[in-house]
Amino acid sequence: MFQGTGSDVGKSLLVAGLCRAYTRRGLKVLPFKPQNMSNNAAVTQEDGNAGGEIGRAQALQARACHAAPSVHMNPVLLKPQSEIGSQIVVQGKIFGTAKARDYQALKPQLASFVSDSFARLRAEADLVLVEGAGSPAEVNLRKGDIANMGFARAHDVPVVLIGDIDRGGVIAQVVGTKIVLDPADADMVLGFLVNKFRGDASLFSEGMNLIAEKTGWAALGLVPFFAQAARLPAEDAVALSRREKTQGGGKIIAVPQLPRISNFDDFDPLKLEPDVDLRMIPPGEPLPLCDLVILPGTKATIADLAFFRAQGWDIDLLAHARRGGKVLGICGGYQMLGQTVSDPLGMEGPPGAIAGLGLLDVSTELTAEKILHACAGVSIPEGAGFSGYEMHVGTTRGPDCARPLLRFANGRADGAVSADGAIRACYVHGLFGDEDQRAALLRWIGAEPSALGYEVEVERVLDALAAHLEQHIDLDALLTLAR
Repeated sequence: MFQGTGSDVGKSLLVAGLCRAYTRRGLKVLPFKPQNMSNNAAVTQEDGNAGGEIGRAQALQARACHAAPSVHMNPVLLKPQSEIGSQIVVQGKIFGTAKARDYQALKPQLASFVSDSFARLRAEADLVLVEGAGSPAEVNLRKGDIANMGFARAHDVPVVLIGDIDRGGVIAQVVGTKIVLDPADADMVLGFLVNKFRGDASLFSEGMNLIAEKTGWAALGLVPFFAQAARLPAEDAVALSRREKTQGGGKIIAVPQLPRISNFDDFDPLKLEPDVDLRMIPPGEPLPLCDLVILPGTKATIADLAFFRAQGWDIDLLAHARRGGKVLGICGGYQMLGQTVSDPLGMEGPPGAIAGLGLLDVSTELTAEKILHACAGVSIPEGAGFSGYEMHVGTTRGPDCARPLLRFANGRADGAVSADGAIRACYVHGLFGDEDQRAALLRWIGAEPSALGYEVEVERVLDALAAHLEQHIDLDALLTLAR
């Protein structure tokens, strides 16, 4: 099990790389994360049927193992919403909602689901690589823990602790974690890794020795910063604050960074296009003059629409549309572009309704049923193929739905297009990983598509990451620690 001295120390990335490295050695490897908190999720299929949702990081780790993603790889997924706290997804299905304090009381009930999923994976694999959540040093949350030491102790899983030297103070990170842990928890840790090192590794050899001396844990590796990580899907919105800027040339695509933005890895393929300048617009900045505004998915459409207006982005967007600028809405962004969004059942908070941005003549009602499935088909304006997935609650209807954006392989239509063709929207995520669909979008805004094969690029980077870890971690020694 790989735990971290804090959030965003690189646990997800290192587990993905190790998944690929051990898979390349001929082992059957599977990833597992008992509890995750993220609005970046992936759709799974179980036994050929529509499945559920898991954290996108676990879907990437499954891909690194050449394994189909399963709800059992991430049995508890917390998806932050608005005032009501987080939606709780258990083994792929909505379990309920809870505020942070109430969630603590639920943990003993959720532990049985975690144990069930872990047992299933352990029975199928030669090696299960487990990712912790946050940090075990948050000892105030230790009671009933299912994400870190509580899981490790319950299932006798040895722990490797990861520290992040890039943020500074890594010696204190690792040694301080040892100090605050209960001695029985600390005994579960067999070694540590220091991640994201830059420069001459020999300059930190004394630091590695000092950590080992102070903790009694084995120094398992000093891992240099892996710049190509920016070309892989990020786990959650923490990464948006440090994402690499694009080349700065070409057509400008602006994406407002909503507080509860979801599945923002939709835009990763666009970031890699040479003729695109993709800009994630943080709160406090206006939407720039641009060629396309994309309204992204969100876990809380009504709350994020109110936030959108509070930023003045509605004024910027309407001015963009009056200038003839193009707009694309995806999932929650699709719902925002309509006339109204209503929530009669209180799916996102108190029951109510809000006026939409009015750029499409459609209206949305949020419903209890959640749509979760992979899909494929063509975009109607260009006849370009696509593959992706739906993950949403709500039904959208209205006159502009008579001009759908997408046609699924089974004949069903999705989305809406304005009468002048400048405003488009749909529920499908993952469109731009498909070369044909991405090329169609770029041509729509006057950009020149490249020959980028995004899925091929992800595979290349996973292989490069595995080779990187092979070079800087003794994988044979690490494997001997597994039980």
